[in-house]
Amino acid sequence: MWVWYVSQSNGGSISSIVSTSRRYGISTLMIKAGDGTTVWSQFSSGLVSSLHADGLRVCAWQYVYGNHPVFEAEVGAAAVHNGADCLLIDAEAEYEGKYAQAQAYIKKLRQLIGPNYPVGLAGFPYVDYHPAFPYSVFLGPGGAQNNTPQMYWSDIGVSPDTVYAHTYDYNTPYGRPIEPLGEVSGNPAPGQIIRFRQLSRSYGAPGLSWWDWQETSGRDWRALGQPAGNIAGFRTSTQMPTLSARSQGGVSSGDLVVWAQEHLVKAGARLSIDGGFGPKTEAAVSSFQSAHGLDPTGVVDPATWRALLRYPPANVTWTSKGAHASAASAGGPLRLPPPSSARMRARRYEIPPHLGAGKRPRR
Repeated sequence: MWVWYVSQSNGGSISSIVSTSRRYGISTLMIKAGDGTTVWSQFSSGLVSSLHADGLRVCAWQYVYGNHPVFEAEVGAAAVHNGADCLLIDAEAEYEGKYAQAQAYIKKLRQLIGPNYPVGLAGFPYVDYHPAFPYSVFLGPGGAQNNTPQMYWSDIGVSPDTVYAHTYDYNTPYGRPIEPLGEVSGNPAPGQIIRFRQLSRSYGAPGLSWWDWQETSGRDWRALGQPAGNIAGFRTSTQMPTLSARSQGGVSSGDLVVWAQEHLVKAGARLSIDGGFGPKTEAAVSSFQSAHGLDPTGVVDPATWRALLRYPPANVTWTSKGAHASAASAGGPLRLPPPSSARMRARRYEIPPHLGAGKRPRR
């Protein structure tokens, strides 16, 4: 369960929080530890030790903006040093287009907490709606090991089944375990909460969490705590997204294209990594398909994704806006300006504008 303000969760009573957690099967608390460059004092070593002593795991989460990424990384590291069991990065609209900043944040964070400390990205669930968001950095090499998309089906205005299908289809190429973040804040129908829990099992999710404690009603707690069981006869049908030129109807620009281009380059293609599926990318895909026994359609379909993802992504250092590209030397990274797709606007915000355009007032 995610905790925004400890003081507004069961009146700030730690013993009451522990009792409620035990009663409804909550094993881990994600507690806000920072906002931008500001450390939140509620996340202290004393709080963590107390909750650990009562058998709860305690993770920290921070909201980040990208204006001062190194300082934001230091805020996340402070929570880790206070005993957090994991760190969740809540990066949303403010980080759209900020490839170099996202990389600076990740690089500094890993310097401070080590390469293996567990980190998750809690971002927008519908990757195709956010072509400028640097998913490929946050979920790329050295980044978050887990993907915790904000699958707020009620706010988005869809069913639990729809939010799972869309989220899994477009997040799967990044290759990180998906741990759904559901909502109780909008007081959804109990049957929908139970369905969301059941679907997490059907999709093989290694974990499941909820936003958020202070907005959870008694009805919500009961839906979270009662036995849910499995969905009889349900089979998932996750399909990785099709990437193609605009005229062919697939995803033609955005971070998914950046991700595919990084893998094509590693596989030997001479190609600009710009986030646009133009003629050169189409030709590179056709050549790759021919070399791997696939039909050379020039379209990145699920079979092509599977072959591409056997290669690691190219080693790219994203530079500041306006910087010139330079080729890799002696196995070093490519130095590239932000991809052209980083200038694109969000196609839509899956959470309607009157509910914050994808942002919660968590500051």
